Amino acid sequence: MDSENLKHWTDLPSVDERLKQQLTFALELDKEKNVFRQTHLSGHGRNENDAEHAWHMAIMAYLLREYSNAPIDIARVMLMCLVHDVVEIDAGDTYAYDTQGLQTQKAREAIAKERIFSLLPDDQKQDLLAVFDEFEANETAEAKFAHAMDNFQPLLLIQSNDGSDWREHGVHAGQVYGRQGKTRPGSEKLFAVTDAILKESIEKGILPAAPVSDV
Repeated sequence: MDSENLKHWTDLPSVDERLKQQLTFALELDKEKNVFRQTHLSGHGRNENDAEHAWHMAIMAYLLREYSNAPIDIARVMLMCLVHDVVEIDAGDTYAYDTQGLQTQKAREAIAKERIFSLLPDDQKQDLLAVFDEFEANETAEAKFAHAMDNFQPLLLIQSNDGSDWREHGVHAGQVYGRQGKTRPGSEKLFAVTDAILKESIEKGILPAAPVSDV
């Protein structure tokens, strides 16, 4: 078949302007698969990408919803998980312990948020911006549980790989507890599991209790 004879979907008469905007946004999301994180896949695999991280968070949220500290709208939590890193298509991934990158993260992501969500029809843009901003504000029960997933999902991968991601970046327990403490407002149960994982990692020398230079 000669692909040059195929019409682009944007030129099909059945694709009106609204659908064109929706499909353009959907195709834009595919770029998340090219944004790679510092966390590696289990089994000492390659770096995880943003799309994999978001999918894994969403399914974990559904599976673990009974451990939320408060009743939650699980569909909204899952949507938060799926869209929370969309801005990284433009802004790039900012490593959780990159102090320099964290200083410019909000500004970079604000520009990206406006461009990417503006691909949608305005009503859907406003809907998803509300979900994204709710996650960022981290005030509702849904946002707190979504943040718990954002912390707990990579922790599972790191622990399954014997802490190799921590060692690669010289991360110590104080830094990890500083981030993982944000799990607690969303789930006391999952924070207890987190605490147990971190304590075992410290005891086994997988996670330094203090910066390497101070040991």
